[in-house]
Amino acid sequence: MTATPNPALRQFAAQLGDAFVLAQVLVRRQDEGFELRHVDDQSVDARQLRELAPEALRTLAQFTADSAFRPLKSAPNLASGWRTVAADVEQLGVALDRLYPGAIADWFAARGPAPPVTHYREFTARQTGMYRITTMLDDSQAGRVASACCDARFCLKRRLWTVPGLETDEAGAKSVIPCLEPCAVLLEFARKAVRLEQEDKMSLEFSAGEVATFQETVRLALESKSAGREADFAQPCNQRRVKLLLAKLESLPRTQSCADEASD
Repeated sequence: MTATPNPALRQFAAQLGDAFVLAQVLVRRQDEGFELRHVDDQSVDARQLRELAPEALRTLAQFTADSAFRPLKSAPNLASGWRTVAADVEQLGVALDRLYPGAIADWFAARGPAPPVTHYREFTARQTGMYRITTMLDDSQAGRVASACCDARFCLKRRLWTVPGLETDEAGAKSVIPCLEPCAVLLEFARKAVRLEQEDKMSLEFSAGEVATFQETVRLALESKSAGREADFAQPCNQRRVKLLLAKLESLPRTQSCADEASD
């Protein structure tokens, strides 16, 4: 006997329409079931895509196209070139949970009148051991850490938690998958950010033009394709560390000479 879909999955399926994009996955209605494929493959002939069972998508989601481990399943680096057919709503739920664990349940919870959001301060306040130091970031620092770590180039979840002075992600900026509390990647990144703040500071003098060059160089570094492992925050070239550095550089006071150079 077919099991009754849970309320979250039933409501999600009801609003799908003929096609729906969940992060990087295109879901299309097909006869009585659904077809799932990478959004980049929406126009590819089905015969050119690798057929995967819904249960096999967990393995697919573990690694990028370059075989690098994906510590964050909501990162925008899901491999393409595959296709899955879900015979019914239950199999659709299995498939989506393999690709984006907990996404449908969180989506359902966020639609309620009081979404169960845990903000940065209350989340870090309950940390112990080596993560207790994440409470030491002030609001400005914590805001930069969240903005850098949760940037759309790194995560497609819509951040609903925040810290004072930082707005939530705008609807439509990422995906409909909500982020209801800081994740383990954010927590580790915040811990590293505290350690960086605790390091001895260096006094350096740069002209406004040199700062502008420095900022542009850091922006270019964000586009690097060989920046090491995604969550290895010990590496100076880690993309989230680069984004955090850029945010600090952009927060520096703009001088008149900098404005003059921009007008040259």
